[in-house]
Amino acid sequence: MNLGKIISRSAKYWPQHMAVIDHRSRLTFAQLERRTNQLASSLLEKGIRTGEHVGILAPNRVELVEAEVAFYKAGLVKVPINARLSLDEVVQILNDSCSVALITTAAFAEALIARRTEVPALRLIVSLDEGGADIDYPTLLSQGCDKPVSCDLPDDTLAVLHYTSGSSGVLKAAMLSVGNRKALIRKSIASPTRRAVPGDVMAHVGPITHASGMQLMPLLAVGACNLLLERYDDRQLLESIQRERVTRLFLVPAMINRLVNLPDVSRYDLSSLRLLMYGAAPMAPSLVKRAIEVFGPILAQGYGAGETCSLVTVLTEQDHLCEDGDYRRLGSCGRCYFETDLRVVNDEFDDVKPGEIGEIVVKGPDIMQGYWRAPQLTAEVMRDGYYLTGDLATVDEEGYVFIVDRKKEMIISGGFNVYPTEVEQVLYTLPQVFEAAVVGVPDEQWGEAVHAVIVLKPGAEISATEIIEHCARILAGFKKPRGVDFVSELPKNPNGKVVRRLIRDAYWQNSERRI
Repeated sequence: MNLGKIISRSAKYWPQHMAVIDHRSRLTFAQLERRTNQLASSLLEKGIRTGEHVGILAPNRVELVEAEVAFYKAGLVKVPINARLSLDEVVQILNDSCSVALITTAAFAEALIARRTEVPALRLIVSLDEGGADIDYPTLLSQGCDKPVSCDLPDDTLAVLHYTSGSSGVLKAAMLSVGNRKALIRKSIASPTRRAVPGDVMAHVGPITHASGMQLMPLLAVGACNLLLERYDDRQLLESIQRERVTRLFLVPAMINRLVNLPDVSRYDLSSLRLLMYGAAPMAPSLVKRAIEVFGPILAQGYGAGETCSLVTVLTEQDHLCEDGDYRRLGSCGRCYFETDLRVVNDEFDDVKPGEIGEIVVKGPDIMQGYWRAPQLTAEVMRDGYYLTGDLATVDEEGYVFIVDRKKEMIISGGFNVYPTEVEQVLYTLPQVFEAAVVGVPDEQWGEAVHAVIVLKPGAEISATEIIEHCARILAGFKKPRGVDFVSELPKNPNGKVVRRLIRDAYWQNSERRI
């Protein structure tokens, strides 16, 4: 079944329910159905053929959702591009993806047209606003037909090229098929967390061209609404929850940390919230407890990657309550569920024993088909049908997975393995610490030394010595930081996740070696 038909069915069941909202417009399911038919037919009439690749690049807005649905209907491959990338990076992605068309902002369209000869395959540039392109979006829409558009696509048909640099910094695109996206919808509906229902409203603060966008179709499939915010802003988010009666939310730990530390967060009416999902980075148990105090017992954690198309584990709301008194579970990313097979394996690809550290590998219908035009890179991360995540973890007798760290971010100091996340969680127990990142820095004696980079809360004071002594009381001696730097902010990716690689690189740039 064409994925676009799912939206057509939702339009029949809930025609007047809100489907998508941004600060410019509000679309019902009936309007979304009509406009996506217009867009799909117009693109086909412009000579964009089924199976060809079309880029989308813009901050969160309604038209990005329309494009996704229209691409499914017309059988086009979506190439979502991060709006924060430089023009050089966008040109690189457009060429690498073989995109023949791009839907983007007027400003970016104008800049790209000036360099059009560098993207020879690009035949059509569409501006979401007036001017600056071959055609503007409203005109393109008006030239289409609102009659249903659909084509049959086998499950192995390419649907999305999901570009990600991961923690390696190497640009690569996960090939997600029609079958992968169907599995995403099935899995979202089968999630052990609170299932979305007609009338639910989910606020998206991360770019829907990336991880946050994975939930667009699952929500539309059940008659729920997507509220799109252009960027993360504490006040704007809280005001939106209050005004739009938001019921669902996905945040990264850094965002939750900001919210719970707002002195007047309690003045906002957040009573409509029924589910607060978090993920993309580990969250210290102390922060989890504080978040439950602020938002109530509605927290759930998900773990996944662009290559897995959806979450592969969930730590449910019930798990967060720790009714058996075992708060160690708050350090877990949950248990594998539904169609995914998750293992934690050693270097021989054997399952590790409970408590032993191994790499998380996953298999299932939502796992990517490989990396686009990168067979060698694909071979490095696929084995016997399993995707090798690069995340180190332990798993207990009940199947709860505890992520230790990224395999490539592990610090080896004097022959001992040190996992940055473990040290960071200890740092977060200090009330003065707002954000923390731990990296390995060059050390002549030990090869690498554990180093902490810290953002203090406004007005807070604590010395590096006090921080190191605090860690020494809780951690083994080789795990405590040997040095501490205080900064005003930590580098983050567009999803709000701290990028340790950038912090680490600053310390190694003048070193003769990089381990």
